[in-house]
Amino acid sequence: MNKYVSLDKRSKKAQREYHAKQRRTWGELNPVTRSVPSGKTYNRKKEKQRIGKEFRNGFEADLFFAKIYIFAWL
Repeated sequence: MNKYVSLDKRSKKAQREYHAKQRRTWGELNPVTRSVPSGKTYNRKKEKQRIGKEFRNGFEADLFFAKIYIFAWL
């Protein structure tokens, strides 16, 4: 018959084996909590992207047509 030996008196290897048996997996569940950002809050990054997109789409087209117009007169 095996005698019970308290956990703190066991060897490090035996302690690791005991703790490894106690652990369980989460399976398909992900324990990380996530929050959805509110649509009402101000987001600098989103605002910068919007301004950058407007700048790229609007001004580049205007400059392109201005160059064509200038070269047409020369």
